[in-house]
Amino acid sequence: MQSKKLRVLSLLLVLAMAFGLFAGCSKDDPAPADDDKTVVDDGEKKEEQPKGDGDGAGKDTIVIATMSETPSLSPTDHNATAGSYMNLLTYSTLFSSDVEMNPQPLLVESYENISDTVWEFKLRQGVKYHNGETMTVEDVKASLDNAKLCPEISLYNDCVESVEIVDDQTFRITTDGPSAVLLNHLGHHGNAIVPKALLDAGHDFAVDPVGSGPYKLVEWKRGDSVEFEAFEDYFLGEAPIKHMVWKIIPEGSSRTIALEAGEIDFIVEVEAMDYDRLKSNDDVAIYEYSATEHNWMMLNNEKPGLDNADVRKAIDCAVDKEAIVTVALNGMGEAIYSHAPNNLPGASEENTNSHDPEKAKEYMDKSGVDPASVQLAIICSNDTKKRAAEVIQANLKETLGINCTIESMDLATYLSTTADGNYTASIGNYTSSDMVSFLVGVYHSKSIGASNKTRINDPEVDALIDKASATIDPAEREKVLQECVAKINAHTPQIPLYQPVNFRAYSKDLQGVEVSPSGTLYFENVSWKN
Repeated sequence: MQSKKLRVLSLLLVLAMAFGLFAGCSKDDPAPADDDKTVVDDGEKKEEQPKGDGDGAGKDTIVIATMSETPSLSPTDHNATAGSYMNLLTYSTLFSSDVEMNPQPLLVESYENISDTVWEFKLRQGVKYHNGETMTVEDVKASLDNAKLCPEISLYNDCVESVEIVDDQTFRITTDGPSAVLLNHLGHHGNAIVPKALLDAGHDFAVDPVGSGPYKLVEWKRGDSVEFEAFEDYFLGEAPIKHMVWKIIPEGSSRTIALEAGEIDFIVEVEAMDYDRLKSNDDVAIYEYSATEHNWMMLNNEKPGLDNADVRKAIDCAVDKEAIVTVALNGMGEAIYSHAPNNLPGASEENTNSHDPEKAKEYMDKSGVDPASVQLAIICSNDTKKRAAEVIQANLKETLGINCTIESMDLATYLSTTADGNYTASIGNYTSSDMVSFLVGVYHSKSIGASNKTRINDPEVDALIDKASATIDPAEREKVLQECVAKINAHTPQIPLYQPVNFRAYSKDLQGVEVSPSGTLYFENVSWKN
């Protein structure tokens, strides 16, 4: 244990001395890319937006700081967490995920599984869209049919074979077999219900999100902020806070300073290095939770060298994940060695690799690949990822002689670049409320071009994921999932790094804050204390 601590301290010292060298590999250092500029306050906006000064009485505005800008305001154009935050404000889905990650009826009034493959649903009546129209079962069918055509999110209703309208309130969904995940998937933002008339007219939901959610879009200032107002006719009642502004602040310490100064009221992604500082601030409340967010270094399995499983295993054994938790997260997380979240049913440690430099060299020798030929340009979209990449860079150089560069990229560009396969390595993550959805999104071949960014294409893995999706019994499904995860671990398509202990920081005068382990926020329930 003592030697481990000394190695971590030594690595911290090396990284500190080498900071200038690493920064030289970054495209947007010191200034962020144009699409990810930090605009915290320009002097004029201070008068327009009430400051989070702790005086909750009479406040009707909340200012939220987030690290990354949404790539789109359409629910079907992306599968990004930053976009999901926006979508859950402006749209509604048939089901929602509660704080325990269980699917709960939202736009659905009641439902029944009338056979292995047929589900019947009653639509909640009188739901209004932001444009004043009333939701119909025709909208449900049109929205779900449209989502199947959208490659970024189609995997979340791939099991839907057909949607049939029974009467003005009733519709049926037929799946392509028994489905253990249908209700979860009907709560995904990609299956949000929108007006059929707008879909037919080719309406641009990416810039004008007409939905039935608790908030309506007021203005999107790209690279700066997104502003909303409460929807008076929201079917569950108007949200307590009338005005909401999301500020795009990529730099973690800038978010912390803005909260301390009262310029913002809530931080979505808290800089781990500032945890102790915020925890000791009497004006700040902290919400902590163990996240299902699984973080890794993605490797493009189609690139020369990286298409060799022994090379990937060598890299996996060479990376000191405990050091990454210390350096990147300030210790606020857990090193992870499996290719799937350790806190979802179906997790498995079978066939995982541990940190073992000598074993890493053995794998590299076995591969027959010259380490000098392995090209790794590690893409990072925030400071935490950069710190993790710096540890990896040092590990691979020292242990295997693999030279890495580190490249900064804004979120939208990072998502499109990695989805297209135009990269070698990248620090990324994926969050899900159930293991089946996680495996479908990250490792199923049908997700190549979307969230399967390693581009793994293994028929046996696909078959096990499909089997788990069709296994209704939870105990049996968990066994199939464990077998699947063990097989993926053996394949080693990417390098598991850590699962964080996530937390949100906000003004102590806010109440009703809840976050699920999958990161879902419920701002429609948040209010200022009287």
